[in-house]
Amino acid sequence: MSRTGARDDDTEASLSDPPDLETVLHTVFGLRSSESEAYLGLLRAPDSSASEVAQLLGRDRSNVNRSLRTLRERGLAERRRVLLEGGGHVYRYTATPLAEARERMHAALSEWAEAAHDRVDEFGADTDAAVLNADRTDEVYATRAED
Repeated sequence: MSRTGARDDDTEASLSDPPDLETVLHTVFGLRSSESEAYLGLLRAPDSSASEVAQLLGRDRSNVNRSLRTLRERGLAERRRVLLEGGGHVYRYTATPLAEARERMHAALSEWAEAAHDRVDEFGADTDAAVLNADRTDEVYATRAED
């Protein structure tokens, strides 16, 4: 992601282009595409192990484990430990319900938009003040020249 907010791996999007879900998940939660895919996979197959998610997505289990850890850190997945009959345990993952994730996305985007509006309002404030001061300085010199 560049400093301007444009995705480096895509052509620059304009505000007239509606973002896809992956872009929104990246913007709001800082997810990479692999993590977005894991979240969507968990929505399709709740209460899955990392191996099951990996198989569903056609990815390596270690990569899926990293994605699942990130989802848990961002509050987009929960993990529970299940004891196996023969001994040992497995972790089962479930995505944060879509309604809750939507609510969090809306809140974060509203907060971001408000901050963006504040930056727009502040934009050029220093320049406006400098222009006003320059105009006043010109007026002072013009008045002095007339005297």
